Amino acid sequence: MLLAADIGNSHTQLGLLSGGEVTADWRISTDERRTADEWAVLLRGLLGPAIDDVDGIAVCSTVPAVLHEWRDMLARHLADVPAVVVEPGVRTGIPVLMDNPREVGTDRIINALAAVHEYGGPAIVVDFGGTATTFDVVSAQGQYVGGAIAPGIEISLEALGRRGAQLRKVELLRPRSVIAKNTVEALQSGMVFGVAASVEGIVARMVEELGAEPGDVRVIATGYLAPLVLGECRAFTDHAPWLTLRGLELVFVRNR
Repeated sequence: MLLAADIGNSHTQLGLLSGGEVTADWRISTDERRTADEWAVLLRGLLGPAIDDVDGIAVCSTVPAVLHEWRDMLARHLADVPAVVVEPGVRTGIPVLMDNPREVGTDRIINALAAVHEYGGPAIVVDFGGTATTFDVVSAQGQYVGGAIAPGIEISLEALGRRGAQLRKVELLRPRSVIAKNTVEALQSGMVFGVAASVEGIVARMVEELGAEPGDVRVIATGYLAPLVLGECRAFTDHAPWLTLRGLELVFVRNR
């Protein structure tokens, strides 16, 4: 059984995979102050007896400080378990056609790899994280050709509440209508429908730049905030909540 860990700026997604299927998953906060020993205790608490069945670990991270503690934790607490940390030099099998491939977040490469494996190309992956919403584009030849990064839904809402004198934090929900009748629903409307319209616009421009017809490009939603926008956005063809975990499994197999 493989333990896959996608360490993002806001949250860390953990999953157990067996035979290509996610059998269990957890989402926890990414705390840069958490030490290697604390990560080990947390993992054992979440996995319970299942931790003894883990025979492989795959990790990708966008937070260097947390990745350092994970390396320490793997070396001291799970030294007998084969591990792959996705970083420059690790074989992914997907060409990265960027000015500087080392600058691309490993989670974005992993998403592109999983999209090619699951759906083929051309494809666009939209990953809804709390800090950033990322767009990653795969060509018909299975190459990572680039993408875009926009502010995440949570960080945008937090900024509004912090900088607006008469605004406050609200729960992320779909409001009753686009034309809101109170401040809370006005904020929710701006977030949900604003993000949906933004995604539709960016995806349409990307499809045009690829020189493809809209129906020929798979547009895949992933990330824990995807369900908030999924029903309001007409751009998506697929929803893959565990896309990054599946990509980590593919990289582990390729490198072990």
